[in-house]
Amino acid sequence: MRKPNFIIILTDDQGYGDLSCMGSDYVQTPNLDKIAENGVLFTNWYSSAPVCSPSRASLLTGKYPANAGVRSILAGHRTATGLHPSVTTIASALKQFGYQTAMFGKWHLGVAQGSRPNDHGFDQWFGFLAGCIDYYSHIFYWSLRSGVDALHDLWENGTEVYDNGRYFTDLITERAVKYIRQSAKDSKPFFLYLPYNAPHYPMHAPKEYMERFEHLPWEKQIMAAMISAMDDGVGKVIDELHRQNIYENTFIFFMSDNGPSRETANWLNGCTDLYRGGTTKGLKGHKFSLYEGGIRVPAIMSWPERIPAGRIIDDYAIAMDIFPTIIKAVGGDAEQYEPDGVDIMDMVTNSGQWQQQREIFWEMDEQTAMRRGRYKLVLNGRLAEEVPPEDDIHLSDLEKDSGERENLKSSLSEVTSDMVKSAKSWRDNIEKSWREKFADKSNGTTTHSE
Repeated sequence: MRKPNFIIILTDDQGYGDLSCMGSDYVQTPNLDKIAENGVLFTNWYSSAPVCSPSRASLLTGKYPANAGVRSILAGHRTATGLHPSVTTIASALKQFGYQTAMFGKWHLGVAQGSRPNDHGFDQWFGFLAGCIDYYSHIFYWSLRSGVDALHDLWENGTEVYDNGRYFTDLITERAVKYIRQSAKDSKPFFLYLPYNAPHYPMHAPKEYMERFEHLPWEKQIMAAMISAMDDGVGKVIDELHRQNIYENTFIFFMSDNGPSRETANWLNGCTDLYRGGTTKGLKGHKFSLYEGGIRVPAIMSWPERIPAGRIIDDYAIAMDIFPTIIKAVGGDAEQYEPDGVDIMDMVTNSGQWQQQREIFWEMDEQTAMRRGRYKLVLNGRLAEEVPPEDDIHLSDLEKDSGERENLKSSLSEVTSDMVKSAKSWRDNIEKSWREKFADKSNGTTTHSE
């Protein structure tokens, strides 16, 4: 039996409704739509965190962010460490099964030696290490905003490289296509991680893409243009898989790292209003929030040789499920890595019964949240960064109220009490584990700067 190839495509700050297959009336994503048509579209897929670094750490390790050693946004200076070397990634685990591995795009899991992609199982890598860059100069964007000396952040296999004036989305795609072509020649299975940084600020897009959407107001025009450029890149990746006759045996997974940003940094014109380019499709909250808008994200999966086409899955799952799903798909024992996620292949192939009452949890600063079946609990929930908590306890029935508008904490007091107890117990265990494993180690975890 031929080993499958694996591709994970991650976008940055893309809202739940910012795909045409999710009903967007202005974003056009025909290539991602086609992957959904050939596989499954998830309507209840979750990121493991409402911000970049912990979300990415969880996706790659199969663990809750704190159990992976990354609980908040990581710093971007060149001595900033990050993902702990003791935590196994998908890339590291797959290498034991003879896989080639590569990452092209945004890392944001540590800048210093020891925290880079090559330290976590990637044979080849290209991209930037910190949180966000100018798309054309590839200068670390937060260094420009903070008034310190500008810091360049473009690397290839550990060497700093310069490609001034090239749109970064195109650079990711070019390397991905080349890598697939070479891997097919080598006749070796591969794991390709493509964390595109679009549509994270700064809001940059080539003229040709801006012209596609010139009928839209600027904030939606630039959002649609950036996503369209990324989607065209995905199309080129898929085309190369077909050319190399390996599309049918390639597992492709796509998701956004968290909900859309409301940050004023998106405007680029001094506007101090909250940004409104991305959409949550009516979900409450945005990036930084543990309400649905911050953590429920668009997600698609395909594997033509194994996953039936044209399915829409309403059962809920979460990013940390990808690690055990992939490892089990190659015949490995995911449990040896003690994942917090679970194998969801039965869900997507419809070959087994899925547990509807599964409990999943989130934490971000003082916020804690959990989902159990139809119910979602949020403690100290914020709508966005740097705003006070809206409710100390908020209980929703997501089957009736996906927008979390009605607080049921009083009318369903027994459910509320039981879920509060479970959420606080989980958070206490997370804090205990964090102190024992990571709090006293220099892994550069917590700072709110991109």
